[in-house]
Amino acid sequence: MPACRDVRRQEAYCDMTKGLTCAVFVVATVLTAACDSTSDRAASQAPATSHETRADRAETRPSLPVKEQPVTSEPTTDSTPSSTPRSTTESTPSSTPRADHDASALLNPSEATAQSPDVFKIQFETTKGPFVVQVTREWAPRGADRLYNLVSIGYFRDVAFFRVIDRFMVQFGIHGDPAVNRKWRMASFRDDEVKQSNERGMLTFATSGRDSRTTQMFINFNDNGGLDGQGFSPVGRVIQGMSVVDSLYNGYGEGAPSGRGPDQGRIQSEGNAYLKSDFPKLDYIKSASIESP
Repeated sequence: MPACRDVRRQEAYCDMTKGLTCAVFVVATVLTAACDSTSDRAASQAPATSHETRADRAETRPSLPVKEQPVTSEPTTDSTPSSTPRSTTESTPSSTPRADHDASALLNPSEATAQSPDVFKIQFETTKGPFVVQVTREWAPRGADRLYNLVSIGYFRDVAFFRVIDRFMVQFGIHGDPAVNRKWRMASFRDDEVKQSNERGMLTFATSGRDSRTTQMFINFNDNGGLDGQGFSPVGRVIQGMSVVDSLYNGYGEGAPSGRGPDQGRIQSEGNAYLKSDFPKLDYIKSASIESP
C-alpha cells in the first residue's frame, strides 16, 4: 500500500507540474502579444523622420524670400534650384512697340521684343483700386523692356498677388492660364546691373539665379536694401496708390512649402482655378495699361 500511495503522489505531482507549465506558457503568450501591440502602436505614433519634425518648427520666411521658382520642364515646389535655370538668348528689341493685347505674342514670347521708352508709366487696376508705376529704362534696360512688353500684350489680366508678406513685399506675375505659363516660364532674360536700391515702393523682377528672370516681380513694402547685393534690380517705382498696394490681402502669408500660402508650382500648372478655389481672398490685377505721355 505505501508503494501505491507513492505512485499516486507522483502522478498528482506530475499533473500539478503540467498545470503550472501550461499556466506559465499562457501568461508568456499573453505578455508577448501585449508587447507586440505596444510596439506597433508606438511605431505608428512616432515621427516618420527627424527631418519632418525640424520642418514643422522651421521659420516660415526663407532667407531669400523673393526668389522665383526655378525654371524646369515640370512645376516644382522645391525652393532650391536643382540645376542652373535655363537662359535664353536675348533678342534685339524692335523699334516699333506692339499694340495692346496682342494675343499672338501672349502665347509666343519671342514676338514680344519691343524696346520701351526711356520713361513710361503703367496704370494697374486691381481688386483694391488703382496704382501707378513709373519705369525708368536706364535703371534696368532689359527689365524695363520685358515689363513694357508684358503690359503691351495684355499679360496682366486677372493676375493674382499670390505672395504677400507683411512689412516685406508683395509678389505677382504668374498668369492665371496654365497655357500661357507654359510659354513664358522658359522665356528667361539676362540680368541687369543693380543701379537702384530696393526701397519702399520699388518694383523689381524676381529671380531664381543668374539670368533667370521671366514674368514674376514684386513691390517692396519696406526698405529692403539687403536684396541689392543678391542681384535684385529695381525697374520702377510706385508713384501713385501705394496705399492700395499696402492694402492687398496678406492673410495667407508665406507660400508653400514653408507656409500656408499658395504653391507656385500649382499656380503654374493649374492657374487661377487653383487659387480661386483654395485661396479665395487673394487680390488680383484686373488690367494694366501704358499711360499716354
